[in-house]
Amino acid sequence: MSRNKPKTKVRTAKGRKNSSTRWLKRQLNDPYVAEAEKHGYRGRAAFKLKEMDEKLGLLKSGMTVIDLGAAPGGWCQVAAKKKCKIIALDLLEIEPLPEVDFIQMDFMEDAAPDKLKEMLEEGNLVDVVLSDMAPNTIGHKQTDHLRIMAVVEAAYYFAIEVLKPEGAFVAKVFQGGAQDTLLKDMKNNFKTIKHIKPPASRKESAEQYLVAQGFKG
Repeated sequence: MSRNKPKTKVRTAKGRKNSSTRWLKRQLNDPYVAEAEKHGYRGRAAFKLKEMDEKLGLLKSGMTVIDLGAAPGGWCQVAAKKKCKIIALDLLEIEPLPEVDFIQMDFMEDAAPDKLKEMLEEGNLVDVVLSDMAPNTIGHKQTDHLRIMAVVEAAYYFAIEVLKPEGAFVAKVFQGGAQDTLLKDMKNNFKTIKHIKPPASRKESAEQYLVAQGFKG
């Protein structure tokens, strides 16, 4: 992906916050934003999954995938291009996509995991659980970390209930990665565990992805 195109200058509009101007400038000069538009992806985040898949072989034709935190749908699009069947959930609505069964719901609601299980064909398990979920942060480092890990753990414990043997789990985490207690449990249930920061993840972002493969069932 070429990164050498001329940079676009953004004039600070009267009344626009500096943070908004920085965001706009970053978007205009981001090669992944341009590539997403070129290939019809709903956001640059699609390339994060695409890059992880190219490196680790997460997605294969005919797989069933659950995508948690799916909006606006970029990860669903990547999985659909690999001819996977997708069940997706998000608090926000997404525009319909072929091969995607979507439910608008907060995953942290008690009823959400059962709703997702109901969307599976009776008795079927899934090949991959993806989670790009992240809770709203308040700027207090310790509190934010606890909130983030609560979401990751909820997604993980759901994943081990629905994954097929040899299945995979991918979840967004932040600086510091997963906590030791969670990693220990994951190592008992999966053959390999990695922390990955795909190239499409902005350098200034603290996000990375926890990838667990080879579910022991």
